[in-house]
Amino acid sequence: MNPNLRILIVDDDQRMTRTLADILALTGHEAICASSAAEAIKLVSDRTFDCILTDVRMPGMNGVEFHHQVRQSHPGIPVVLMTAYASDETINQGLEEGIIGVLEKPLDVTHLLGFFSSLARQRSIAIVDDDPEFCRTLGDILQQRGFNVAQVTDPHEDVDLIASGSQTILLDMKLNSISGLDVLKSIRQRYPTIPVLLVTGYRNEMAEIVQAALQVNAFACLYKPLDIQDLLEKLRAFQLEHLRKVIADPTSK
Repeated sequence: MNPNLRILIVDDDQRMTRTLADILALTGHEAICASSAAEAIKLVSDRTFDCILTDVRMPGMNGVEFHHQVRQSHPGIPVVLMTAYASDETINQGLEEGIIGVLEKPLDVTHLLGFFSSLARQRSIAIVDDDPEFCRTLGDILQQRGFNVAQVTDPHEDVDLIASGSQTILLDMKLNSISGLDVLKSIRQRYPTIPVLLVTGYRNEMAEIVQAALQVNAFACLYKPLDIQDLLEKLRAFQLEHLRKVIADPTSK
């Protein structure tokens, strides 16, 4: 079962926000409503949210301006615009600044719930590393940032156990008794598109193997000790790309 989300709904139409919040509550999500961008900014500063739905046209501050404010302090929160207008010049600006996408009013609730289901899955990460301390330390850091983390310290685990419940894999390239490149190839046979980030503490020694792994559609290589900010930015890039596809095409998973 996908984890439930905490969602902030921002719209000056309070009847609409209450109705949408009730629908989300019935599906297990927690929805909190704000009738203005200013009220929403206060809520974001006081608690954590997994996603923000905001109307485009609101008095005082529009949805794109609100997103600009939020991303200064909380760049990782996905923001989705809602609008009753087929075309709005401010929307393109928002998309350029990292807004996930746009939903037209009246909202397609089935599409919206599918998006939230995909968002929940996007926060699932598998760390494949035979160093239990590294797995535990990095796992704690990612969990504190809202990710669901699976720690795989036995690289001989079945590929399905590694990849089936995760949307991103962090794979160490120097494993005991097996090459990280061989693990990657096994993953690619069953899961050709799942994002895989390579990890190694041996920049020179592993250079050729890392290059070969990048040719097998690994996304990038991070070097230990990890730059956590760099890792988080790459995870946000994966999420943005995938969720934009889901918003644009309800059949995407």
